[in-house]
Amino acid sequence: MQPQIILLKEGTESSQGKPQVVSNINACQAVVDAIRTTLGPRGMDKLIVDNSGKSTISNDGATIMKLLDVVHPAAKTLVDIAKSQDAEASVGDGTTSVVLLAGEILKQIKSFVEDGVHPRIIIKSLRKAIQLAVDKINSLALKIKVEDKAEQRRILEKCAATALSSKLIHQQKDLFSKMVVDAVLFLDELLPLNMIGIKKIAGGALEDSILVAGVAFKKTFSYAGFEMQPKNYANPKIALLNIELELKAERDNAEIRVNNVEEYQKVVDAEWKILYDKLDKIHKSGAQVVLSKLPIGDVATQYFADRDMFCAGRVPDEDLKRTMKACGGAVMSTVQDLNDSVLGSCESFEEVQIGGERFNIFTGCPNARTCTIVLRGGAEQFLEETERSLHDAIMIVRRTIKHDAVVAGGGAIEIELSRVLREHSRTIAGKEQQIMGAIAKALEIIPRQLCDNAGFDATNILNKLRQKHAQGHCWYGVDITKEDVSDNMEACVWEPAIVKINALTAAGEAACQILSVDETVRNPKSGGDDGPRPPMGRGRGRPM
Repeated sequence: MQPQIILLKEGTESSQGKPQVVSNINACQAVVDAIRTTLGPRGMDKLIVDNSGKSTISNDGATIMKLLDVVHPAAKTLVDIAKSQDAEASVGDGTTSVVLLAGEILKQIKSFVEDGVHPRIIIKSLRKAIQLAVDKINSLALKIKVEDKAEQRRILEKCAATALSSKLIHQQKDLFSKMVVDAVLFLDELLPLNMIGIKKIAGGALEDSILVAGVAFKKTFSYAGFEMQPKNYANPKIALLNIELELKAERDNAEIRVNNVEEYQKVVDAEWKILYDKLDKIHKSGAQVVLSKLPIGDVATQYFADRDMFCAGRVPDEDLKRTMKACGGAVMSTVQDLNDSVLGSCESFEEVQIGGERFNIFTGCPNARTCTIVLRGGAEQFLEETERSLHDAIMIVRRTIKHDAVVAGGGAIEIELSRVLREHSRTIAGKEQQIMGAIAKALEIIPRQLCDNAGFDATNILNKLRQKHAQGHCWYGVDITKEDVSDNMEACVWEPAIVKINALTAAGEAACQILSVDETVRNPKSGGDDGPRPPMGRGRGRPM
């Protein structure tokens, strides 16, 4: 009799082979079903409540994927590709599409896995198909002529409008697409994302949102005396500090022994002298606007007001840094060497009332080019979703400027790629032919889902699309407004080619990764909460 070999720790779960691959594919389907309905201009929104009770309303694929606490190891791959598609380095939009594509490719290929086709053959065909598709996108994409500024601007606005058309704020997409393009074109060549600030103020209507060509931040907590400070300056000098300008309360355990009142008075006077010395040095440096990360107390506020200077304490770190980058100067942690070299400057500074808040606005900043979008609107969740939508649009515009090629959206490019792959599959023999056909079918999920989400008859519209593409009209896609098909290149439904290429390659990689896993070993939890607990006692070790 063969002795039993115990290799893994007791309680280890291990599953392998074909059922494991199929089970991983099923898990990915569940994730796809969660965000399937959010695709496109008629997509639905999801309301997600986390364990602390905070609710988020969104139809941004990446946001939903982050908030869904996915624990299945294979399905986490889909969450990762959504995050990577949303990331700063890549594109920032197309997150729902990438998850849908990966899920649909797996769904179409599942039957081959069940029939016993080796995953490696499928992976080889899949990689080949993705490569063909990417080459086709590159050959079809239209280049933008950058010389003509007006033309470039028009194209950027169309791309921003396409990105915003599937968001909560699609009613105002004309206003916001102009605002986003203004914001991005205002930046310098590197287009740094952190130089666009987005501030949210509840109240008012979305149309009241404004773009400030400079730095704007909410007025901070202020003491009595700030009303007497001037509220606007021309060409002010700006001191950026990291100093507390108020009298410190004594430490609780500090002990000073004094014999008479004069000595106590000396201690108090020394404190006041230190504070007044600091204030005097700031005044003599010639600064007219004083911003500090730490609090500025009532004595300092009054002192500055008497000398026609403006001050704001407790300025958030990111706002102070953005002001520093834009206006020049440096954040000082001492007042000893305040001179012109460390003071910032701008053309004008003013404090204005926006809604229920007061805002400090610096415009005409000499050093870096920066801007701030001030959003107005009703509920807090609505403002947060607006901010996420604008982030996507800003990313799209940046991508389009850097990679100046566009393709038609609305499912047009996917149908064209599907046609190319289907035609190519007929030229090869063997199993690859069917696998390539399945991937071609999987690409049709984007226009199909756009139709389903808008409540159209998907089969009918897809048949029309296949017919148009077979006749050589390669930019025909779904027209949501007319419930029909139309030339999306003429209808200005445009997307940067880089978005589509990224989505395809990421979806292909994810599908390959999930197919190449054929065994999962789950170690038992060490000292986790799931173990059997001893029965409750009555305290002091006495049983119940």
